[in-house]
Amino acid sequence: MSWLRTFFSAAHRPLQDRLAILIAAAVTAAVATTGVAAYALTLLTVYDQLDNELVEVASIMSGALASDLENMGGIDDSVWQAANVMVTVVRADGGELPQPDRQTTQLIWDHDELAIARTSFGWSSRTGIDSAGDAVRIVAVPLVDNNTYYALVLGRPLTPTLAILQTTGLSLLVFGGVGALLAGATGYAIARSGMSPIRKLADAVESITETNKLTPIEVTGDDEVANLSRSFNQMLSALESSRERQKRLIADAGHELRTPLTSMRTNVELLVADERQGMLPEGARSEILRDVAAQLGEFTQLVGDLVQLSRDETVQPAPEPVDLRDVIESALARVKRRGPGLVWDVHLEPLYLMGEPDALERAITNLLDNAVKFSPPGGTVTVSLVGDRFRVADQGPGIAEDDLPHVFERFYRSEDARTTPGSGLGLSIVAQTIQAHGGWVKAGHAPEGGAEFIARLPGSPTPPEDELDIEDEDVGPFVD
Repeated sequence: MSWLRTFFSAAHRPLQDRLAILIAAAVTAAVATTGVAAYALTLLTVYDQLDNELVEVASIMSGALASDLENMGGIDDSVWQAANVMVTVVRADGGELPQPDRQTTQLIWDHDELAIARTSFGWSSRTGIDSAGDAVRIVAVPLVDNNTYYALVLGRPLTPTLAILQTTGLSLLVFGGVGALLAGATGYAIARSGMSPIRKLADAVESITETNKLTPIEVTGDDEVANLSRSFNQMLSALESSRERQKRLIADAGHELRTPLTSMRTNVELLVADERQGMLPEGARSEILRDVAAQLGEFTQLVGDLVQLSRDETVQPAPEPVDLRDVIESALARVKRRGPGLVWDVHLEPLYLMGEPDALERAITNLLDNAVKFSPPGGTVTVSLVGDRFRVADQGPGIAEDDLPHVFERFYRSEDARTTPGSGLGLSIVAQTIQAHGGWVKAGHAPEGGAEFIARLPGSPTPPEDELDIEDEDVGPFVD
Protein backbone atom coordinates (compact mmCIF):
# COMPACT_ATOMS: atom_id res chain seq x y z
CA MET A 1 0.00 0.00 0.00
CA SER A 2 3.00 2.28 0.28
CA TRP A 3 3.02 2.88 -3.45
CA LEU A 4 -0.60 4.08 -3.24
CA ARG A 5 0.33 6.59 -0.55
CA THR A 6 3.26 7.73 -2.72
CA PHE A 7 0.99 8.12 -5.72
CA PHE A 8 -1.70 10.11 -3.94
CA SER A 9 0.86 12.34 -2.24
CA ALA A 10 2.24 13.04 -5.71
CA ALA A 11 -1.18 14.40 -6.70
CA HIS A 12 -0.29 17.61 -4.82
CA ARG A 13 2.94 18.05 -6.75
CA PRO A 14 3.39 20.02 -9.98
CA LEU A 15 2.05 18.43 -13.16
CA GLN A 16 5.59 17.90 -14.45
CA ASP A 17 6.52 15.81 -11.39
CA ARG A 18 3.29 13.84 -11.58
CA LEU A 19 3.92 12.98 -15.22
CA ALA A 20 7.46 11.88 -14.38
CA ILE A 21 6.18 9.71 -11.52
CA LEU A 22 3.49 8.15 -13.69
CA ILE A 23 5.93 7.41 -16.53
CA ALA A 24 8.50 5.96 -14.11
CA ALA A 25 5.82 3.89 -12.37
CA ALA A 26 4.49 2.55 -15.66
CA VAL A 27 7.96 1.60 -16.93
CA THR A 28 8.93 0.12 -13.53
CA ALA A 29 5.76 -1.98 -13.52
CA ALA A 30 6.52 -3.17 -17.04
CA VAL A 31 10.12 -4.01 -16.13
CA ALA A 32 9.01 -5.80 -12.95
CA THR A 33 6.38 -7.79 -14.81
CA THR A 34 8.88 -8.73 -17.50
CA GLY A 35 11.49 -9.71 -14.87
CA VAL A 36 9.08 -11.89 -12.92
CA ALA A 37 7.86 -13.54 -16.11
CA ALA A 38 11.46 -14.12 -17.27
CA TYR A 39 12.44 -15.63 -13.91
CA ALA A 40 9.37 -17.87 -13.79
CA LEU A 41 9.95 -19.02 -17.38
CA THR A 42 13.61 -19.75 -16.60
CA LEU A 43 12.63 -21.69 -13.48
CA LEU A 44 10.09 -23.78 -15.34
CA THR A 45 12.49 -24.41 -18.22
CA VAL A 46 15.36 -25.48 -15.93
CA TYR A 47 13.18 -27.82 -13.85
CA ASP A 48 11.55 -29.25 -16.96
CA GLN A 49 14.94 -29.95 -18.52
CA LEU A 50 16.20 -31.49 -15.27
CA ASP A 51 13.12 -33.73 -15.00
CA ASN A 52 13.52 -34.90 -18.59
CA GLU A 53 17.17 -35.80 -17.98
CA LEU A 54 16.32 -37.79 -14.83
CA VAL A 55 13.45 -39.58 -16.57
CA GLU A 56 15.77 -40.47 -19.45
CA VAL A 57 18.42 -41.84 -17.03
CA ALA A 58 15.75 -43.84 -15.18
CA SER A 59 14.44 -45.28 -18.46
CA ILE A 60 17.94 -46.40 -19.44
CA MET A 61 18.71 -47.91 -16.03
CA SER A 62 15.34 -49.57 -15.42
CA GLY A 63 16.05 -52.45 -17.81
CA ALA A 64 19.29 -53.40 -16.05
CA LEU A 65 17.73 -53.02 -12.62
CA ALA A 66 14.75 -55.25 -13.45
CA SER A 67 17.10 -58.20 -14.15
CA ASP A 68 18.70 -58.11 -10.68
CA LEU A 69 17.01 -55.77 -8.25
CA GLU A 70 18.64 -57.29 -5.19
CA ASN A 71 22.07 -56.27 -6.50
CA MET A 72 20.82 -53.03 -8.13
CA GLY A 73 21.32 -54.62 -11.53
CA GLY A 74 24.98 -55.04 -10.92
CA ILE A 75 25.49 -51.37 -11.78
CA ASP A 76 28.59 -50.02 -10.15
CA ASP A 77 28.10 -47.10 -7.78
CA SER A 78 30.47 -44.99 -9.87
CA VAL A 79 27.90 -45.00 -12.65
CA TRP A 80 25.37 -43.33 -10.42
CA GLN A 81 27.98 -40.84 -9.27
CA ALA A 82 28.96 -40.11 -12.87
CA ALA A 83 25.29 -39.38 -13.66
CA ASN A 84 25.22 -37.16 -10.55
CA VAL A 85 22.16 -38.89 -9.20
CA MET A 86 21.11 -40.62 -6.05
CA VAL A 87 19.00 -43.74 -6.42
CA THR A 88 16.61 -45.92 -4.40
CA VAL A 89 13.92 -48.44 -5.19
CA VAL A 90 10.59 -48.25 -3.34
CA ARG A 91 8.30 -51.28 -3.06
CA ALA A 92 4.54 -51.00 -3.31
CA ASP A 93 4.19 -52.14 0.26
CA GLY A 94 6.22 -49.13 1.46
CA GLY A 95 9.54 -50.83 1.86
CA GLU A 96 12.68 -50.01 -0.04
CA LEU A 97 15.71 -51.81 -1.35
CA PRO A 98 19.14 -50.95 0.05
CA GLN A 99 20.65 -47.86 -1.54
CA PRO A 100 24.19 -47.98 -2.99
CA ASP A 101 26.84 -47.97 -0.31
CA ARG A 102 28.86 -45.16 -1.87
CA GLN A 103 25.98 -42.69 -1.53
CA THR A 104 27.07 -40.44 1.29
CA THR A 105 23.55 -39.06 1.50
CA GLN A 106 20.31 -40.93 1.13
CA LEU A 107 17.13 -39.94 -0.74
CA ILE A 108 14.05 -39.31 1.38
CA TRP A 109 11.06 -40.51 -0.62
CA ASP A 110 7.44 -39.57 0.00
CA HIS A 111 3.90 -40.64 -0.85
CA ASP A 112 4.30 -39.38 -4.46
CA GLU A 113 6.92 -42.04 -5.12
CA LEU A 114 4.87 -44.66 -3.26
CA ALA A 115 1.89 -43.87 -5.49
CA ILE A 116 4.03 -44.55 -8.59
CA ALA A 117 5.11 -47.90 -7.11
CA ARG A 118 1.52 -48.94 -6.35
CA THR A 119 -0.05 -47.81 -9.60
CA SER A 120 2.92 -48.57 -11.86
CA PHE A 121 1.69 -45.73 -14.12
CA GLY A 122 3.17 -42.46 -15.26
CA TRP A 123 5.94 -40.69 -13.45
CA SER A 124 6.29 -38.01 -10.79
CA SER A 125 8.65 -35.12 -10.10
CA ARG A 126 9.05 -32.81 -7.17
CA THR A 127 11.59 -30.86 -5.16
CA GLY A 128 12.53 -32.59 -1.92
CA ILE A 129 15.48 -32.96 0.42
CA ASP A 130 18.09 -35.62 1.09
CA SER A 131 19.29 -36.98 4.41
CA ALA A 132 21.68 -34.01 4.73
CA GLY A 133 18.83 -31.53 4.35
CA ASP A 134 19.95 -30.27 0.90
CA ALA A 135 17.44 -29.55 -1.85
CA VAL A 136 17.07 -32.38 -4.37
CA ARG A 137 15.03 -32.77 -7.50
CA ILE A 138 13.31 -36.18 -7.21
CA VAL A 139 11.85 -38.18 -10.11
CA ALA A 140 10.07 -41.55 -9.80
CA VAL A 141 9.23 -43.97 -12.65
CA PRO A 142 7.47 -47.42 -12.51
CA LEU A 143 9.55 -50.60 -12.32
CA VAL A 144 8.14 -54.16 -12.53
CA ASP A 145 10.03 -57.34 -11.58
CA ASN A 146 8.27 -60.72 -11.57
CA ASN A 147 4.85 -59.10 -11.27
CA THR A 148 6.08 -57.12 -8.29
CA TYR A 149 5.63 -53.37 -8.53
CA TYR A 150 8.35 -50.95 -7.62
CA ALA A 151 9.23 -47.27 -8.16
CA LEU A 152 12.70 -46.32 -9.34
CA VAL A 153 13.46 -43.04 -7.56
CA LEU A 154 16.30 -40.82 -8.78
CA GLY A 155 17.43 -37.57 -7.19
CA ARG A 156 19.84 -34.90 -8.32
CA PRO A 157 21.19 -32.15 -6.04
CA LEU A 158 19.75 -28.70 -6.81
CA THR A 159 22.65 -26.69 -5.38
CA PRO A 160 24.18 -25.80 -8.81
CA THR A 161 20.74 -25.16 -10.30
CA LEU A 162 19.66 -22.92 -7.43
CA ALA A 163 22.93 -21.00 -7.74
CA ILE A 164 22.19 -20.35 -11.42
CA LEU A 165 18.63 -19.30 -10.64
CA GLN A 166 19.84 -17.05 -7.84
CA THR A 167 22.31 -15.38 -10.18
CA THR A 168 19.61 -14.99 -12.81
CA GLY A 169 17.18 -13.47 -10.30
CA LEU A 170 19.79 -11.11 -8.94
CA SER A 171 20.73 -10.03 -12.46
CA LEU A 172 17.09 -9.37 -13.32
CA LEU A 173 16.66 -7.43 -10.08
CA VAL A 174 19.77 -5.30 -10.68
CA PHE A 175 19.03 -4.60 -14.33
CA GLY A 176 15.37 -4.00 -13.49
CA GLY A 177 16.37 -1.44 -10.85
CA VAL A 178 18.72 0.26 -13.30
CA GLY A 179 15.92 0.24 -15.86
CA ALA A 180 13.54 1.80 -13.35
CA LEU A 181 16.04 4.55 -12.57
CA LEU A 182 16.56 5.20 -16.28
CA ALA A 183 12.80 5.19 -16.71
CA GLY A 184 12.47 7.79 -13.95
CA ALA A 185 15.14 9.98 -15.53
CA THR A 186 13.62 9.53 -18.98
CA GLY A 187 10.14 10.23 -17.63
CA TYR A 188 11.35 13.42 -15.98
CA ALA A 189 13.05 14.53 -19.21
CA ILE A 190 9.95 13.72 -21.26
CA ALA A 191 7.68 15.47 -18.77
CA ARG A 192 9.94 18.51 -18.67
CA SER A 193 10.11 18.68 -22.46
CA GLY A 194 6.38 18.07 -22.85
CA MET A 195 5.48 20.63 -20.21
CA SER A 196 7.73 23.33 -21.64
CA PRO A 197 5.01 24.84 -23.91
CA ILE A 198 2.51 24.70 -21.05
CA ARG A 199 5.01 26.46 -18.77
CA LYS A 200 5.43 29.16 -21.41
CA LEU A 201 1.66 29.50 -21.57
CA ALA A 202 1.41 29.72 -17.79
CA ASP A 203 4.26 32.27 -17.68
CA ALA A 204 2.49 34.32 -20.34
CA VAL A 205 -0.75 34.32 -18.34
CA GLU A 206 1.14 35.29 -15.19
CA SER A 207 2.97 38.04 -17.07
CA ILE A 208 -0.29 39.41 -18.44
CA THR A 209 -1.77 39.36 -14.94
CA GLU A 210 1.18 41.26 -13.50
CA THR A 211 1.96 43.70 -16.34
CA ASN A 212 -1.42 43.95 -18.11
CA LYS A 213 0.47 43.68 -21.42
CA LEU A 214 -1.15 41.37 -23.98
CA THR A 215 2.07 39.98 -25.41
CA PRO A 216 1.56 36.83 -27.57
CA ILE A 217 3.71 33.78 -26.91
CA GLU A 218 5.97 32.05 -29.42
CA VAL A 219 4.39 28.95 -30.98
CA THR A 220 6.44 26.02 -32.28
CA GLY A 221 5.28 22.62 -33.50
CA ASP A 222 1.89 21.39 -34.61
CA ASP A 223 0.59 19.37 -31.66
CA GLU A 224 -2.30 19.94 -29.27
CA VAL A 225 -0.29 22.27 -27.05
CA ALA A 226 0.75 24.33 -30.09
CA ASN A 227 -2.92 24.59 -31.11
CA LEU A 228 -3.76 25.70 -27.57
CA SER A 229 -1.03 28.35 -27.77
CA ARG A 230 -2.38 29.59 -31.11
CA SER A 231 -5.88 29.80 -29.65
CA PHE A 232 -4.44 31.68 -26.68
CA ASN A 233 -2.71 34.15 -29.03
CA GLN A 234 -5.95 34.60 -30.96
CA MET A 235 -7.72 35.31 -27.69
CA LEU A 236 -5.04 37.87 -26.82
CA SER A 237 -5.42 39.46 -30.25
CA ALA A 238 -9.20 39.66 -29.86
CA LEU A 239 -8.81 41.06 -26.36
CA GLU A 240 -6.28 43.64 -27.55
CA SER A 241 -8.60 44.62 -30.40
CA SER A 242 -11.51 44.91 -27.99
CA ARG A 243 -9.41 46.99 -25.64
CA GLU A 244 -8.37 49.32 -28.45
CA ARG A 245 -11.96 49.68 -29.62
CA GLN A 246 -13.02 50.45 -26.08
CA LYS A 247 -10.30 53.07 -25.69
CA ARG A 248 -11.20 54.61 -29.05
CA LEU A 249 -14.90 54.61 -28.21
CA ILE A 250 -14.28 56.29 -24.86
CA ALA A 251 -11.95 58.85 -26.41
CA ASP A 252 -14.26 59.59 -29.32
CA ALA A 253 -17.33 59.71 -27.08
CA GLY A 254 -15.56 62.10 -24.73
CA HIS A 255 -14.59 64.30 -27.66
CA GLU A 256 -18.05 64.25 -29.22
CA LEU A 257 -19.83 64.83 -25.92
CA ARG A 258 -17.59 67.74 -25.02
CA THR A 259 -18.79 69.92 -27.91
CA PRO A 260 -22.55 69.95 -27.17
CA LEU A 261 -21.92 70.13 -23.42
CA THR A 262 -19.63 73.15 -23.85
CA SER A 263 -22.15 74.89 -26.09
CA MET A 264 -25.02 74.14 -23.72
CA ARG A 265 -22.99 75.37 -20.76
CA THR A 266 -22.22 78.64 -22.56
CA ASN A 267 -25.87 79.21 -23.46
CA VAL A 268 -27.04 78.39 -19.94
CA GLU A 269 -24.48 80.78 -18.47
CA LEU A 270 -25.76 83.49 -20.82
CA LEU A 271 -29.32 82.85 -19.68
CA VAL A 272 -28.27 82.99 -16.01
CA ALA A 273 -26.35 86.25 -16.58
CA ASP A 274 -29.33 87.75 -18.41
CA GLU A 275 -31.59 86.76 -15.55
CA ARG A 276 -29.41 88.85 -13.21
CA GLN A 277 -28.41 91.75 -15.43
CA GLY A 278 -30.87 91.78 -18.36
CA MET A 279 -28.02 92.17 -20.87
CA LEU A 280 -29.47 90.24 -23.84
CA PRO A 281 -31.31 92.16 -26.60
CA GLU A 282 -34.93 91.53 -27.44
CA GLY A 283 -35.46 88.05 -29.00
CA ALA A 284 -31.98 86.75 -28.13
CA ARG A 285 -33.27 84.79 -25.14
CA SER A 286 -35.73 82.83 -27.30
CA GLU A 287 -33.01 82.13 -29.84
CA ILE A 288 -30.68 80.82 -27.11
CA LEU A 289 -33.44 78.58 -25.75
CA ARG A 290 -34.06 77.13 -29.21
CA ASP A 291 -30.33 76.53 -29.52
CA VAL A 292 -30.30 74.75 -26.15
CA ALA A 293 -33.25 72.57 -27.22
CA ALA A 294 -31.42 71.64 -30.45
CA GLN A 295 -28.27 70.83 -28.50
CA LEU A 296 -30.26 68.68 -26.10
CA GLY A 297 -31.70 66.77 -29.06
CA GLU A 298 -28.21 66.28 -30.49
CA PHE A 299 -26.95 65.19 -27.09
CA THR A 300 -29.85 62.72 -26.69
CA GLN A 301 -29.21 61.25 -30.13
CA LEU A 302 -25.50 60.86 -29.38
CA VAL A 303 -26.18 59.08 -26.08
CA GLY A 304 -28.68 56.78 -27.79
CA ASP A 305 -26.18 55.93 -30.52
CA LEU A 306 -23.50 55.16 -27.93
CA VAL A 307 -25.89 52.86 -26.04
CA GLN A 308 -26.74 51.08 -29.30
CA LEU A 309 -23.07 50.53 -30.16
CA SER A 310 -22.26 49.28 -26.67
CA ARG A 311 -24.76 46.42 -26.94
CA ASP A 312 -23.69 42.82 -27.56
CA GLU A 313 -23.35 42.26 -31.30
CA THR A 314 -24.98 38.82 -31.12
CA VAL A 315 -28.62 39.01 -32.18
CA GLN A 316 -31.14 36.77 -30.47
CA PRO A 317 -33.74 35.98 -33.18
CA ALA A 318 -37.34 36.93 -32.46
CA PRO A 319 -39.77 34.05 -32.07
CA GLU A 320 -41.78 35.36 -35.04
CA PRO A 321 -40.46 36.12 -38.53
CA VAL A 322 -39.93 39.74 -39.52
CA ASP A 323 -41.48 41.11 -42.71
CA LEU A 324 -38.76 43.54 -43.78
CA ARG A 325 -41.28 45.52 -45.88
CA ASP A 326 -43.16 46.49 -42.71
CA VAL A 327 -39.92 47.62 -41.07
CA ILE A 328 -38.93 49.72 -44.11
CA GLU A 329 -42.40 51.30 -44.43
CA SER A 330 -42.39 52.23 -40.74
CA ALA A 331 -38.97 53.88 -41.13
CA LEU A 332 -40.14 55.68 -44.30
CA ALA A 333 -43.19 57.10 -42.50
CA ARG A 334 -40.92 58.61 -39.88
CA VAL A 335 -38.22 59.94 -42.20
CA LYS A 336 -40.54 61.44 -44.83
CA ARG A 337 -41.63 64.04 -42.29
CA ARG A 338 -38.02 65.28 -42.18
CA GLY A 339 -37.80 65.76 -45.94
CA PRO A 340 -41.13 67.17 -47.05
CA GLY A 341 -39.84 68.47 -50.37
CA LEU A 342 -38.21 65.23 -51.55
CA VAL A 343 -39.52 62.70 -54.04
CA TRP A 344 -39.56 59.09 -52.86
CA ASP A 345 -39.19 56.27 -55.38
CA VAL A 346 -40.04 53.14 -53.39
CA HIS A 347 -40.20 49.55 -54.65
CA LEU A 348 -40.45 46.79 -52.06
CA GLU A 349 -40.65 43.04 -52.64
CA PRO A 350 -41.38 40.57 -49.84
CA LEU A 351 -38.47 39.39 -47.66
CA TYR A 352 -38.92 37.48 -44.40
CA LEU A 353 -36.16 36.88 -41.89
CA MET A 354 -35.56 36.19 -38.20
CA GLY A 355 -34.27 39.19 -36.28
CA GLU A 356 -34.96 42.22 -34.11
CA PRO A 357 -37.47 44.58 -35.75
CA ASP A 358 -36.49 47.57 -33.58
CA ALA A 359 -32.79 47.24 -34.36
CA LEU A 360 -33.47 46.79 -38.08
CA GLU A 361 -35.80 49.81 -38.16
CA ARG A 362 -33.17 51.98 -36.44
CA ALA A 363 -30.51 50.89 -38.99
CA ILE A 364 -32.82 51.53 -41.95
CA THR A 365 -33.87 54.87 -40.47
CA ASN A 366 -30.22 55.88 -40.25
CA LEU A 367 -29.70 55.07 -43.95
CA LEU A 368 -32.82 57.03 -44.92
CA ASP A 369 -31.83 59.97 -42.67
CA ASN A 370 -28.44 60.03 -44.34
CA ALA A 371 -30.11 60.26 -47.76
CA VAL A 372 -32.44 63.06 -46.58
CA LYS A 373 -29.54 64.97 -45.04
CA PHE A 374 -27.54 65.17 -48.28
CA SER A 375 -30.37 65.31 -50.85
CA PRO A 376 -30.91 68.66 -52.63
CA PRO A 377 -34.35 70.31 -52.45
CA GLY A 378 -36.76 68.43 -54.72
CA GLY A 379 -34.31 65.56 -55.11
CA THR A 380 -35.32 61.94 -55.43
CA VAL A 381 -34.50 59.26 -52.88
CA THR A 382 -34.64 55.71 -54.28
CA VAL A 383 -35.56 52.90 -51.91
CA SER A 384 -35.80 49.32 -53.17
CA LEU A 385 -35.97 45.81 -51.74
CA VAL A 386 -35.37 43.17 -54.38
CA GLY A 387 -34.57 39.63 -53.32
CA ASP A 388 -32.27 39.89 -50.31
CA ARG A 389 -30.83 43.29 -51.37
CA PHE A 390 -31.97 46.56 -49.78
CA ARG A 391 -30.84 49.73 -51.60
CA VAL A 392 -30.97 53.42 -50.68
CA ALA A 393 -29.71 56.04 -53.16
CA ASP A 394 -29.89 59.84 -53.29
CA GLN A 395 -29.00 62.65 -55.69
CA GLY A 396 -26.70 64.50 -53.33
CA PRO A 397 -22.98 65.25 -53.70
CA GLY A 398 -22.06 61.58 -53.13
CA ILE A 399 -19.14 60.17 -51.19
CA ALA A 400 -15.54 61.01 -52.03
CA GLU A 401 -13.29 58.09 -52.98
CA ASP A 402 -11.04 58.77 -49.99
CA ASP A 403 -14.01 58.59 -47.63
CA LEU A 404 -15.56 55.35 -48.92
CA PRO A 405 -13.35 52.98 -46.82
CA HIS A 406 -14.19 54.92 -43.63
CA VAL A 407 -17.90 55.72 -43.84
CA PHE A 408 -18.86 52.89 -41.43
CA GLU A 409 -16.23 53.77 -38.81
CA ARG A 410 -17.39 55.21 -35.52
CA PHE A 411 -17.39 59.02 -35.30
CA TYR A 412 -15.96 59.32 -38.81
CA ARG A 413 -17.26 62.35 -40.67
CA SER A 414 -16.07 63.57 -44.02
CA GLU A 415 -15.08 67.17 -44.68
CA ASP A 416 -18.45 67.88 -46.32
CA ALA A 417 -20.39 66.35 -43.41
CA ARG A 418 -18.69 68.17 -40.57
CA THR A 419 -21.06 71.15 -40.85
CA THR A 420 -24.19 68.96 -40.85
CA PRO A 421 -25.91 67.78 -37.67
CA GLY A 422 -25.22 64.25 -36.48
CA SER A 423 -23.00 62.21 -34.21
CA GLY A 424 -21.00 60.27 -36.77
CA LEU A 425 -22.35 57.00 -35.35
CA GLY A 426 -25.38 56.38 -37.56
CA LEU A 427 -23.62 54.38 -40.28
CA SER A 428 -21.62 52.46 -37.66
CA ILE A 429 -24.92 51.33 -36.14
CA VAL A 430 -26.10 50.30 -39.62
CA ALA A 431 -23.03 48.15 -40.21
CA GLN A 432 -23.18 46.56 -36.75
CA THR A 433 -26.89 45.72 -37.03
CA ILE A 434 -26.68 44.27 -40.55
CA GLN A 435 -23.63 42.16 -39.68
CA ALA A 436 -25.33 40.92 -36.49
CA HIS A 437 -28.19 39.65 -38.65
CA GLY A 438 -25.78 37.70 -40.87
CA GLY A 439 -25.59 40.20 -43.73
CA TRP A 440 -23.33 42.94 -45.04
CA VAL A 441 -23.57 46.55 -46.18
CA LYS A 442 -21.41 48.58 -48.55
CA ALA A 443 -21.32 52.16 -49.78
CA GLY A 444 -20.74 53.39 -53.31
CA HIS A 445 -21.75 55.85 -56.03
CA ALA A 446 -25.34 55.82 -57.25
CA PRO A 447 -26.15 56.08 -60.99
CA GLU A 448 -28.33 59.03 -59.98
CA GLY A 449 -25.17 60.86 -59.01
CA GLY A 450 -25.32 60.71 -55.24
CA ALA A 451 -24.47 58.16 -52.57
CA GLU A 452 -25.67 54.57 -52.69
CA PHE A 453 -25.92 52.05 -49.87
CA ILE A 454 -26.65 48.37 -50.55
CA ALA A 455 -27.32 45.93 -47.72
CA ARG A 456 -27.80 42.19 -47.94
CA LEU A 457 -30.01 40.50 -45.37
CA PRO A 458 -30.45 36.72 -45.62
CA GLY A 459 -34.09 35.76 -45.73
CA SER A 460 -36.82 34.20 -47.83
CA PRO A 461 -39.53 35.74 -50.03
CA THR A 462 -42.00 33.19 -48.62
CA PRO A 463 -43.33 33.38 -45.07
CA PRO A 464 -42.40 30.38 -42.91
CA GLU A 465 -46.08 29.48 -42.49
CA ASP A 466 -46.49 29.16 -46.27
CA GLU A 467 -43.36 27.01 -46.54
CA LEU A 468 -44.78 24.74 -43.83
CA ASP A 469 -48.09 24.44 -45.73
CA ILE A 470 -46.23 23.49 -48.92
CA GLU A 471 -44.24 20.80 -47.11
CA ASP A 472 -47.43 19.40 -45.58
CA GLU A 473 -49.03 19.22 -49.02
CA ASP A 474 -46.04 17.30 -50.36
CA VAL A 475 -46.38 14.70 -47.63
CA GLY A 476 -49.92 13.84 -48.67
CA PRO A 477 -53.09 13.08 -46.71
CA PHE A 478 -52.95 10.90 -43.63
CA VAL A 479 -54.70 7.56 -44.11
CA ASP A 480 -56.10 5.87 -41.06
